[in-house]
Amino acid sequence: MSTALFADRVDAGRRLGRALAHRKQREEGARGQADRLEAAPLVLALPRGGVPVAYEVAKALQAPLDVLVVRKLGMPGHEELALGAIASGGAEIINGELVRSFGVSPAALSAVRQRESAELARREREYRGDRPPLNVKGRTVIVVDDGIATGATIRVAVAALRQSGAHHVTVAVPLASPDVAKQLMRLTDDLICLETPEPFRSVGQWYARFDQTTDEQVRRTLEQDAVEFKIRGEDAKRLVPRADIAATLRATIDTLQVAIMAGLAPETLD
Repeated sequence: MSTALFADRVDAGRRLGRALAHRKQREEGARGQADRLEAAPLVLALPRGGVPVAYEVAKALQAPLDVLVVRKLGMPGHEELALGAIASGGAEIINGELVRSFGVSPAALSAVRQRESAELARREREYRGDRPPLNVKGRTVIVVDDGIATGATIRVAVAALRQSGAHHVTVAVPLASPDVAKQLMRLTDDLICLETPEPFRSVGQWYARFDQTTDEQVRRTLEQDAVEFKIRGEDAKRLVPRADIAATLRATIDTLQVAIMAGLAPETLD
């Protein structure tokens, strides 16, 4: 008997996107019309598996999509043991206690950092091309992955966004380990998780199809999203700040009032 909760990452992303869109509608209804003018959230995918999921979320929210690349800093000779991690935007987290307990020298740590920084930069070029990363400072950011088993990568991602000045960080995933989900609720501003199945051995066990996402698929998805976002009349690199929108509306209202007082029909205005 199949234990699959999702057909594939696209199915998971669409369901997650619907959940987030419905939540957004409820929040906007509660806040009122004025707060609906604020900029759309930024959707950041953890590559590679999080990208197909995040693409569907970004479409549902009509939000721009980018990637947040995280690289583990493995201990020399035992790379599976993480001394820390680095992420897009220059954020870095080091487990100082672990570094000291294993006697890792500054030179050795620096060599690992340089190697992983080079790989992070390579992946960002591969995924994003010449497009600049989205600026998260002061913004609401939704971090998306295809699922969470241990939570190690997502913790680094959240910490990186905090260091980069994100205003509000939401983690949104189709599924997660129940224990890890509880931990993340204390770490993030918001956690949206559709399923917390048990027993949880791996993310892939809950998908009917869980093929590996390639670098090329990531690159094509980001390119496609950038094009679609522009077609919707938005600029994927620079969203209009809420203050600018409000100022434009006030100016338009003032112009209409002047026109009415002068006896002019609104349609005669540019």
